[in-house]
Amino acid sequence: MAANVESMFYTGRTAPWHGLGISVLEAPASRDALELAGLDWRVVQRELITEDGIQVAGFKANVRDQDNRVLGVVTDRYKVVQNDEAFAFTDDLLGEGITYETAGSLQEGRRTWILAKLPQRYIISGDEITPYLVFMNSHDGTGAIKAAMTPIRVVCQNTLNLALATAKRTWSTNHVGDIRGKLEDAKYTLLYADKYMAELGKSIDKLSRQKLTDNLPKRRWNTKLCGKGRSYMEGCG
Repeated sequence: MAANVESMFYTGRTAPWHGLGISVLEAPASRDALELAGLDWRVVQRELITEDGIQVAGFKANVRDQDNRVLGVVTDRYKVVQNDEAFAFTDDLLGEGITYETAGSLQEGRRTWILAKLPQRYIISGDEITPYLVFMNSHDGTGAIKAAMTPIRVVCQNTLNLALATAKRTWSTNHVGDIRGKLEDAKYTLLYADKYMAELGKSIDKLSRQKLTDNLPKRRWNTKLCGKGRSYMEGCG
């Protein structure tokens, strides 16, 4: 299935196209969102042991504590970012009163996402735009941590990929090094989202007020062939 949804919640009465997830009428705060999305579990790292009892040096298994599912095999350098830490980061970034539009688990827990609704809405060329912050985390060692500002409402694997691919304001980092420090640095990229959206609105409005003129030279058109190998749809002048 293209959705790849293991668990999720969404706001509103209209279910996503795949028909999965828990519906809530109002966007919840992070504590409730974590539980509604089925993300109230942690990743623990365990040593890799062969069938002969030999420890595999330099590698560990990322295991979900809820059901002991192996999410991926990673190197010793890999730093886990827990689901509740992702919510805490988003809470801290966007401030008090933040609510969540959707969140969930993909690929049997290997990837997770949370979609926070920004407090402000913007009118751009007469259309109301509701921007979101999407935060994607992977637990299998194959992908980076990514965050982006997007107008796309993420409800599955495809919409998550689309939101991250088309976002104009993004941040990402690998699961190595000083993760806490990297998350702090992300604020400098994403913190001014409101300013970015406001400036975007001004630019689009300015462009919409510009009148385009046709400065192409006038050409004489003929319904007959006006030269060898030249069709009547081409200018003859």
